[in-house]
Amino acid sequence: MTAETKTATGTTQAAGSCCSPTGSCHDGAAETTTGAVTTVYAVTGMTCSHCEGAVSGEISAIKGVTSVAAEAASGRVTVVSEAPLDESDVRAAVDEAGYELAGQA
Repeated sequence: MTAETKTATGTTQAAGSCCSPTGSCHDGAAETTTGAVTTVYAVTGMTCSHCEGAVSGEISAIKGVTSVAAEAASGRVTVVSEAPLDESDVRAAVDEAGYELAGQA
């Protein structure tokens, strides 16, 4: 069992744990971008973690993308970017990975 500590921002974090309160192995400081845009897309054809990795890898290559989380079970891909993305760029990346972008979820 790990002890919990409160940070200066008032969030609770497990002491001695490498994971943040969100379950990430990063503290999130480097991932937080001022003015970041989060968009959730629906992608068809993903069935496993390999699919998630392929889609995430292609979308991550788009300029301005800071984070991608693909979930095969729901068919949702959450993308965080510095500015709104051109959907045609996202569609091309998903196509390159071998899947189909159904649009925003």
